[in-house]
Amino acid sequence: MSVLGKVGVVSAMTAVSRVFGLVREIVMAHFFGTTALQSAFVIAFRIPNLFRRLFGEGALGAAFIPVFAELERTEGRERAQVFLARILGLLVCALGLLVALGIAATYAVEAAVEPGGRWAVAMPLTRIMLPYALFICVAAIVSAALNVRDRFAVPSLTPVILNLCWIGALVGVCPFLGTAEARIGAVCWGILLAGVAQIFFQLPALRAVGYRLRFTFTGWRASPYVRQVLLQMGPASLGIALAQVNICLDGWLAYYGAEWAPSALEYADRIIYLPLGLFGTAFATVLLPTFSRQAAADDRPALLATLERSLRNLFVLMAPMAFGLIALAAPIVALLYQRGAFDAQSTLWTARAVSAYALGLIAFSSAKTVIPVFYAHKDLKTPVKVAAWCILGNLALNLCSVLLLPEGWRHVGIAVSTVLNSFANTGILLAILWRRGLRPALWPLAWSACRALLAAALMGLAVWWAHAWLAARGLSLFLSVPLAIALGGALYLPLARLLAPAELRELLADLPLRRRR
Repeated sequence: MSVLGKVGVVSAMTAVSRVFGLVREIVMAHFFGTTALQSAFVIAFRIPNLFRRLFGEGALGAAFIPVFAELERTEGRERAQVFLARILGLLVCALGLLVALGIAATYAVEAAVEPGGRWAVAMPLTRIMLPYALFICVAAIVSAALNVRDRFAVPSLTPVILNLCWIGALVGVCPFLGTAEARIGAVCWGILLAGVAQIFFQLPALRAVGYRLRFTFTGWRASPYVRQVLLQMGPASLGIALAQVNICLDGWLAYYGAEWAPSALEYADRIIYLPLGLFGTAFATVLLPTFSRQAAADDRPALLATLERSLRNLFVLMAPMAFGLIALAAPIVALLYQRGAFDAQSTLWTARAVSAYALGLIAFSSAKTVIPVFYAHKDLKTPVKVAAWCILGNLALNLCSVLLLPEGWRHVGIAVSTVLNSFANTGILLAILWRRGLRPALWPLAWSACRALLAAALMGLAVWWAHAWLAARGLSLFLSVPLAIALGGALYLPLARLLAPAELRELLADLPLRRRR
């Protein structure tokens, strides 16, 4: 199966998860809107997410996949099972200690801040959700093992479990609770339950590829493969820790600038992650094992061809989504969220953030495609160094946004800073690959991006005009938004055929449905 064929599998499964994730945010918006309590929940949930990115699908996952793939290829499945069990045992011990320390820290913070203040509200929620980090990281390593075996469907569906438990808590428990604080607590317990369920959901698939969920708490130091993962994980952990701390700082600065801002950014992020998860994250999931095999075989031409083709496919796919979201930001936000506690002012704040984030869809997805090239070559230091410098610039821009912009625009400045950081990060990484002799055709890639962007910009103008025309004639959002989106899709294909014919032909040739004909 081609890379795009595998991406199609991951995208289809991820689409289900993203739809459920969007439904969960719609229900969250109904119950909590952009209130201070919702923002406290957003801040609290970012703490276990930091551990997930570090020890699950982040640094440990990036270091684990190339070593696991090489070990399975050279020494067989039995040795790979021993290695997997040791990694899982080490993960449980390390994260168990960190979770315990984190829970203790929440009590210290709670004692130090003003009772009933913003930060005091977030600490009890953090305590409930911190153990989720342990469960989701075990689930993420199981997913990584399945990905090495080219099993992408079940790992891509695993996040649906989180969304189902989350929605279940919202719909099945919250209506029977009298206070907003009790309702948000029920959501936190639902998330904790989801972490356990995500592990068990993947066990049949793991057994099907010949592995078992086992935990070995000895032999870590004696295993050269565990040491190799830990050594490679070190710099990646630093880079991802910097990135995740930066995300937390974004949230904290937004919280400082306006108590509703973290909620608006989170709702916008959910909309942006629908297309990003469908394609950007799906490409990254598929490409790391592919790049790892090509790097292990020292097949540079194949690796470069895979990278360039994937980037061109992303340009054609992501550009219309970016301009479509910019054109329809406010109507989409109103259609999805504006009910219950989520009012017109919340729509305005969230739509501004959606427009800002949409500018970076190509950058976000391109970064997810380029970084696995370094990981596949077991170079986890370079992305860290580049990220560190970009994060410093991002933090400076965020501070300027919070201190200089009006309250209603501070969160927009934070979103734009994130976009600029991602563009800079991707550009620098591509330049480094070029200097090392892994030379993607940068100018042809840039020209492909420009052609796709021009076609998408023309489509975006047409979509904006079409929605305004339909709304002026009294059509409801339930009709005007889908009709405008349908028009955009119908227009983009001929525009891309006219302005980016080679890229469109390449994309259509790679589509899995077309290849089976």
